Amino acid sequence: MPSVLFVWRRTPPPLLIGGAEVSQQLLAEEFAAAGWQVTYLGSHEAPWNRETQLPALRRHLAVHDVPYEARQHEIRYTWNGVHCRAVTQDRLRSALTTALTEPSPDLMLTSQEGAADLTAQARHHTIVAAWLHSVSPTSQKVLHGRPHAAMAVSRFVLSRARALSGTCLVLIYPPFTPPPVTAPSGTGVLMVNPVPAKGAALLHQVIKLLPRQKFTLVEGWWDTAAEFAAYPNVTYLSRVYDMSAVYADHRLLLVPSVVEDAFPRVIIEAALHQIPSLGTDRGGIPEAIGEGGTTFPVHSDAATWAAAIEAPHSPLLGRRGREHAAAFTRPLLPELAASGIIPP
Repeated sequence: MPSVLFVWRRTPPPLLIGGAEVSQQLLAEEFAAAGWQVTYLGSHEAPWNRETQLPALRRHLAVHDVPYEARQHEIRYTWNGVHCRAVTQDRLRSALTTALTEPSPDLMLTSQEGAADLTAQARHHTIVAAWLHSVSPTSQKVLHGRPHAAMAVSRFVLSRARALSGTCLVLIYPPFTPPPVTAPSGTGVLMVNPVPAKGAALLHQVIKLLPRQKFTLVEGWWDTAAEFAAYPNVTYLSRVYDMSAVYADHRLLLVPSVVEDAFPRVIIEAALHQIPSLGTDRGGIPEAIGEGGTTFPVHSDAATWAAAIEAPHSPLLGRRGREHAAAFTRPLLPELAASGIIPP
């Protein structure tokens, strides 16, 4: 039985925080469904501040009736066929050493914080593929560890990646799960992750300009509910793991990012529900929107966005968006095989 090891300094599935977590979980589950032995090694301490995530992880597992084994520095469980291990940050390297020798996996996938060191540690034991989830140093520094392959999540990310000798750069769009085919019925406007980098300042102005328009904001990287509590036309939702019902109640998605987003999952997910997007022209946002929405220069004012929100949108826009997004609801293993990352 072939085996694959996912390893990074964030939590293993299913404690999802952002697009990287969702994409890697879906790929891990696809490997498991295809008969691979899948191990997912991570940490229950956040790599950016070492804050423990054990209570949240245990609650999430309990809600889903997933049994787990807790040790002094580690928690183990199985999620959808994926064998998950979460250790403290200072034990991750030693846990990786063990995982590489009992026996060595056929492939290791890694990304994000501290992945260069993990790559350098593993590259002489197995094939290492890095997944470039963004153009930020957090994501791109993994290339310093010289992975055998680096998978860019969009053409935009591929164009910005600078691999060292010995690393093959390939385009592997993130995986998506097709939802039931339903037409949107809501009138609200949706934004996910309303933080400064994602355009929160502009969002405040737009909300004020459209007092009769209902907005729904969904927690992303951290809770910003208090910043929008004064608006009577805003509903703020804590982090949502299944967004299907949320999409169904809205007619537009806002993506006013001021940073160079790589390929926002939320755009494709909304498009699969026939929800068009209004986004900035930053990074891979236009690539993700395709014909399923409209992009504006990043410095466009709030009045421009407000006018676009109030303008009528043809159902054809949503259908075009769904057709564009449907191309990303495909298995990834054939693409990994075609790229030479796994055997055909």
